[in-house]
Amino acid sequence: MHKKEIIGSSLLFEGLPAQQVEALANIAVEKTFQRGENIFFEGDEGIGFYMVGEGRVKIFKVSFAGKEHILHIFGQGEPFGEVPVFHGQPFPATAEALEKTVTLFFPRDKFILLVEANPSLALNMLAVLSHRLRKFASQIESLSLKEVPARLAGYLLYLSQEQGEDDEVELDISKGQLASLLGTIPETLSRIFARMSDEGLIEVNGRKISLLDRQRLSEKE
Repeated sequence: MHKKEIIGSSLLFEGLPAQQVEALANIAVEKTFQRGENIFFEGDEGIGFYMVGEGRVKIFKVSFAGKEHILHIFGQGEPFGEVPVFHGQPFPATAEALEKTVTLFFPRDKFILLVEANPSLALNMLAVLSHRLRKFASQIESLSLKEVPARLAGYLLYLSQEQGEDDEVELDISKGQLASLLGTIPETLSRIFARMSDEGLIEVNGRKISLLDRQRLSEKE
């Protein structure tokens, strides 16, 4: 993994001059986590933030009843745990590697020194955090106001946009994890997949899902 390539191509730091990317690479610590290994726990001190170099990470919370709810799933080039960098509070959720994952860790104290010397770093982070806030607000609205079929339809259309595909998407997480992300249970999600298939909206082949009727899927949102 090349630190400067990952940093320079990330949404968080894109457009920064080469010397700033190099300065970030100099403070970044490479850390590897195996599948199922926790990166940090909710309540841990926020001593820095991470960026995915290779692999995928899920961010989740566990209810008092022990039910896990996935908040986000991040892939290559995406930062996570960055909010504590600004307010110095503990991590608000738990992070776990979904597969063997290599991360870059940016220590809070060293990163703050770089921000003080290069304010453009903070501007990039604020833009990303604003985008995250909009997505999170949309997720809360979906979980609160929409039925599960509408949540699934919206997610499939979102994947289509993210993956640049018109007619087919590929799930990058298990259906159990998708159920958690959509705020439901695997049995309910399986029934909805089956119903959408019977209605001619989608065709499911393992993790590959063909979107047969985008218009009707949009109407379900």
